[in-house]
Amino acid sequence: MTPPNRRSVTPSVLAAMHHPLRRRLLDLLHVDGPATASRLAGATGELVGNVSHHLKVLASAGVIVEAPELAKTRRERWWKLGDASEYSWSIADAQGDPAGELVAASAEDVNLAHHVGKVRQWFDIRHEFDEPWVRAAYATERWLTLTPSQLEELSERIEDLVREYRDHPAEGEDAHRVFFFAHAVPARP
Repeated sequence: MTPPNRRSVTPSVLAAMHHPLRRRLLDLLHVDGPATASRLAGATGELVGNVSHHLKVLASAGVIVEAPELAKTRRERWWKLGDASEYSWSIADAQGDPAGELVAASAEDVNLAHHVGKVRQWFDIRHEFDEPWVRAAYATERWLTLTPSQLEELSERIEDLVREYRDHPAEGEDAHRVFFFAHAVPARP
């Protein structure tokens, strides 16, 4: 059974979302809101044609949608996150489908590399931040003994807390975007 905080997705949606450039485009749309291909190209250093291609892949998968209400001319195409843009998934969603399992496993690898990349990026730039930010940066690890239902409960409680902070963003010159992620998986020492 899929936990309530997870939205099952098809392998094609996972493949669309977990290409490195498309993942970066999604991050930019999450953080900065709707944008055109040229704005996203400027933010990523990629060619407009390349960004446009990847936006079309994301749109075909339903992850992003056009925002024609933002266009100032007929030629201008704005993109925004779709209604179903917050995906959480499990490789178990593809159980029994070898191709789907391969796509999900690859997406897990790309996802973890993305998370680790953000932490490594922090290590490279933290010298640019004042001491309160360096002290506030957070990592934790614990060994817990849980049942599957307790792990689902932990996940739901963390998601509720994260949504609360997302829905009430900080304001002021001291406010900064923070990348948050968590993994809780059965493991061995």
